[in-house]
Amino acid sequence: MSDAYQWVLWTHILSATLLFGTGLGTAFHLYATHLRGNVSAIAVAARNTVLADWLFIAPAAVFQPASGLVLVLMGEFDLLESWLVATYVLYAIAAACWIPAVWLQYRVRRLAEAAVTTGTALPATYFSAMRVWFALGWPAFAALLVVYALMVMKPTLW
Repeated sequence: MSDAYQWVLWTHILSATLLFGTGLGTAFHLYATHLRGNVSAIAVAARNTVLADWLFIAPAAVFQPASGLVLVLMGEFDLLESWLVATYVLYAIAAACWIPAVWLQYRVRRLAEAAVTTGTALPATYFSAMRVWFALGWPAFAALLVVYALMVMKPTLW
């Protein structure tokens, strides 16, 4: 493999690590804070989660398919190889979960900040938003985990 391919591969792996690691880390932080129930801490955790999404996850989420396409073309892979098609589908599933999850994080942040400002308890809408957010995390996590395996193993699936 050429030096250029190796550099693109390195940046692809780095951005995949940022995408997966930041997603897992912020999800753990927000959910663990939620379980503790401290409204001020929840507001801060939600604010930081939204910020991390825009600083790390969103750029990596855009970079991943771009760098992946470059790797496919440089590596002279067939764009329709089964493992690649599976990654496209799984990545789309992860994105379809992440986009509403980001919206829910904004909602959770607003609700927690309002509760802090007014000195009131978190409303029921907060808890329902957190349940949906938590549920969306599992298919996104599983999809990206399988994408990692497919990228490393490149198996023939069909």
